[in-house]
Amino acid sequence: MNSLIIFVAKYFLFISVAIVGIYWLLTSKRDKIALGVRLVIGGVIALGLARVGAHFFYDTRPFVRDHIKPLIPHANDNGFPSDHALLASFLGFTLLAYSRSVGFFLLAMAVLIGGARVAAHVHSPIDIVGSFVFSAIAVLVTHLAFKHFGSDHQQRTWRQRKL
Repeated sequence: MNSLIIFVAKYFLFISVAIVGIYWLLTSKRDKIALGVRLVIGGVIALGLARVGAHFFYDTRPFVRDHIKPLIPHANDNGFPSDHALLASFLGFTLLAYSRSVGFFLLAMAVLIGGARVAAHVHSPIDIVGSFVFSAIAVLVTHLAFKHFGSDHQQRTWRQRKL
């Protein structure tokens, strides 16, 4: 069981990134540009929110607090928020605007990544929840900016989006 936890905690993020890369390669040129811009702008916002959150909230990592050995070697620093969960959930939330099935699949992977990192004793549940909140806010802000500045891709309704 520990091997599975370690694998999910360490490598599922790379699989998520690969899925987004493959999706990007297979989508239309217009969606490639819009998705690329969303990933860059939203990613910067998500990282900014995470850094601000980490400045105001310190969460001792469980392996330090509980005096146990983590399943994954990790620095003894602030666990809030989880960078892995932040990126994984950001990718999932972002892809929801393009493909609900891919977006929800990536969000399910993000939940597994977060759960595995908690099970590996390198994060607390609040670290994972905080990451999801920050990435959701970043995607929402990016969506509103695209809507406000007239991105033609985002004028589609949920019913018109691909499953």
